[in-house]
Amino acid sequence: MRGMNEADASPRERLLSTARRLFYGEGIHTVPVDRLVTEAGVTRATFYRHFPTKEHLVEAYLRATDGDLRAAVQQAIDSADPEESLSALLNLIGHTVNAPDFRGCHFINAAAEYPDARDPVRVAIDDHRQWFLTVVTQLASNLGHPDPTYAGQVLVLLHDGALSGAQLDDPEAVRSTVIRAARELVLRASAVERPE
Repeated sequence: MRGMNEADASPRERLLSTARRLFYGEGIHTVPVDRLVTEAGVTRATFYRHFPTKEHLVEAYLRATDGDLRAAVQQAIDSADPEESLSALLNLIGHTVNAPDFRGCHFINAAAEYPDARDPVRVAIDDHRQWFLTVVTQLASNLGHPDPTYAGQVLVLLHDGALSGAQLDDPEAVRSTVIRAARELVLRASAVERPE
């Protein structure tokens, strides 16, 4: 819906846009369906025609957010040089935690509200996390890390820590720390393994 005038958006797009704004800004369980339909300018019948339950809308919100993040990460790492890709990814994380409307990770926030691992909302969260783990593991492999599986897992932990820590501490300090830690993890280990 980026670039689209809100008035020109379909009812489903308006509901999704409203949900994305409210769920991220205020939390999922705190936002009732009545508020979603009022702010989206649709009827309850329209809501339930597009989303049989609120949880269907929550899942759609997370899937749409996942799609945006996949595109942003792909654009950041779309370089033939793995070190440039790593720098671009770390800069993207740093930019995210310093954004004025930053309120933590969409997926970590949602996971706190949906503890059941079998819930479709949690499946959407797990799909996103597995994708990110795959991306950073491949990036570590491309950089020649001797144990890319381990490096990928640590990069996910650094990412999670940055997204949580930036709400609690100075976001700029978090940004610089995560960039330094990730570069040291991946590049120093890779340099040790590279032949002279």
